[in-house]
Amino acid sequence: MMKWAITLLGFLVLASVAPRCAVAAEASAPYLWHNVSVGAGGFAPNIIFSTAERDLAYLRTDMGGAYRWDSREARWVPLQDSMAEGSYMGIESLAADPKDPNIVYLAAGMYRSEPAAILRSDDRGTTWRVTPVPFAMGGNEDGRGMGERLAIDPRNSATIFFGSRHDGLWRSDDSAATWRKVESFPLPGLGQPGRRQPTHGGISFVVIDPASGAIFAGSADPGDHHLFRSTDGGARWQHVEGEPPQTLLPTKAVIDRRGMLYIAYCNGIGPNGVTAGAVWRFDTKSDRWTDITPDKSHAGGFMGLSLDPSAPGTLAVSSIDRWMPGDTIWRTHDDGANWTDIRDLSQRDTRASPFLNMNGISADFGHWTAGVAIDPFNPGRAAYVTGATVYMTTDFAKPKAMLWKPWVKGIEQTAIITLTSPTGGAPLISGFGDIAGFVHEDLAVSPSHMFSNPYLSNTNNIDYAGRNPAIIVRSGSLHSNRSRDATLGWSQDGGHSWRPLRVPPMAAKPGEAERRYDLEGNAPIATSADGTTFIVATPIAMLTRDRGKTWLVPEGLGRDIRPVADKVDPKRFYGVDVEQDRLLTSRDGGLTFAPVAGQGLPADLAGARMVGREQPASLVASPFAAGDLWLRVGFELYHSTNGGVSFERVNGALSVRLFGLGKPAPGSDVATLFAIGVLGGKEGIWRSTDHGHSWQRINDDSHQWGLRFRVIAGDPRTFGRVYVGTDGRGLLYGDPRR
Repeated sequence: MMKWAITLLGFLVLASVAPRCAVAAEASAPYLWHNVSVGAGGFAPNIIFSTAERDLAYLRTDMGGAYRWDSREARWVPLQDSMAEGSYMGIESLAADPKDPNIVYLAAGMYRSEPAAILRSDDRGTTWRVTPVPFAMGGNEDGRGMGERLAIDPRNSATIFFGSRHDGLWRSDDSAATWRKVESFPLPGLGQPGRRQPTHGGISFVVIDPASGAIFAGSADPGDHHLFRSTDGGARWQHVEGEPPQTLLPTKAVIDRRGMLYIAYCNGIGPNGVTAGAVWRFDTKSDRWTDITPDKSHAGGFMGLSLDPSAPGTLAVSSIDRWMPGDTIWRTHDDGANWTDIRDLSQRDTRASPFLNMNGISADFGHWTAGVAIDPFNPGRAAYVTGATVYMTTDFAKPKAMLWKPWVKGIEQTAIITLTSPTGGAPLISGFGDIAGFVHEDLAVSPSHMFSNPYLSNTNNIDYAGRNPAIIVRSGSLHSNRSRDATLGWSQDGGHSWRPLRVPPMAAKPGEAERRYDLEGNAPIATSADGTTFIVATPIAMLTRDRGKTWLVPEGLGRDIRPVADKVDPKRFYGVDVEQDRLLTSRDGGLTFAPVAGQGLPADLAGARMVGREQPASLVASPFAAGDLWLRVGFELYHSTNGGVSFERVNGALSVRLFGLGKPAPGSDVATLFAIGVLGGKEGIWRSTDHGHSWQRINDDSHQWGLRFRVIAGDPRTFGRVYVGTDGRGLLYGDPRR
């Protein structure tokens, strides 16, 4: 069901009355916000150069919003940080006006079950007019590399078409303020699939011939026909005869001034699951099809397409999902009669994003190369997207060697699972989805290497020894969901180098065969305050005091309880037993646990239950005093200064979703509280320096990042500094405005 109120008049969608969303920081903003630098890091399905102005480009991402290249500042500018609707951070399509460089449109909607809208800006994305629409999108679903689904009529820029996934073709004649379904289009759409069914590709692209005005729309749904044409402005449509085989689905298309239409095909909608594909040229004047596929000898499809408008017949196309020998880009100067594979001509300089080298292994060409773009004002400059970065070269017109560099300054498009700010060493240690995690010695510089030994694509929890912060432990998981070796690691140099930690097999239930429960990434790890003891939360927790040589089972802890170490007293550990609604504590270094009074806590502790391996711990020990505990139960926060004997509720009127602790305010000995939550109907990032008696919102309406937050932590050494991990806009840190 749709989550917004909308009025329909026939098929007209009325424009949203919401005010424009400003991106520029407000002068009264209480905090200054910055990204911690990593450099891209996620999938950007397409990059688009403006044809209206030199050095203007846009990038769309699948969960981090859209970006604009600012040539004067030589950096990418995020365009949607002011938005509070998380779904709008998944960009289904992007269209830059071909004549007016100030106008740009976004089709925004992350998943088919979430709100969707068309966004229009007449100031290059500084502010937006938001028009909710009744058709669902999938900016972070399969098929997100196809497109572009948005197309602006070059003869009348107020007319825009949008090819939807599930509900056919839509049209606006008032610059996206209102929309109506094109009832004459032959494919009305398959409707939204069931909850557990795969998504639809739908209308994968709309392309308009600037010379003749003919409109072409491709369908990536199963069917007898996949290409449709209108020669009367969209009033009537016919399928195009003589298409490639039905098993090939069109993914992207471009048309040149001669009327040559080039189409990339896959046998799936991607970005995974594609095993075959092709590239075809269609002469719109003679209706003649020509197969110009550059390479038919390897599995995989084709998706990225770009023309050099200054040289008809010059075209670039990228492969997609070609795992062996890897994705590449081909270039032709003769309409596809001959192709050059630029993979073998390419070198990469990855100093802007060292993690691409995978700790010493040379960066590969990239995967999920769904988009490629040749600069229409400079054919020597080209860029392509990958599942981890954006590469750019100024050597594309050269016949041989090309140097590619990450084109990422300003782009931070990652999902942060966990983070910690230790009491010593680097100010921040992070755990990412897809790219492991990092030690951030300098928040403004991309780290020199990612976690390895073991390498785990996702880092799910990190802990440090409060009195010996050079000792770091972590747990993680692989995309395959199961490791053959280790999903736990420990470091004695602040996270710069690691050693694997392996837990012996166990039988978690009577009669069950023994197996390694630490191999699936579901076993968080904690370290004592002095770093001598590690406890791993396998179904039956295991403890080691010799770095994994020997293990024992703590007594009295029970099943499926996640131990938490005191950050000051190395003998103390704690755990929340949600099944029996009690708090457990150990005073002998984790050997034995016993219930503690927990006075002041609610009788039902179910709200403290950990759901999933990526959820931040509900129980947190302060690094500022022994026995200083903070426990979130549901949306309430409780504080104990005596190791759990008694608690006080401290969140006031704030509904707390996530929380973290930072250095006390000057003159105070109580940790500064940071929280993600709702107060007075306003969701945001909040701070309290008086034990939760009062709260200050420290983000503002220009800094909301879709309200897609996953973790928060204060800095124990710098008062007021807070670190926030988002789900799509990377790592953020905020400092009080002086």
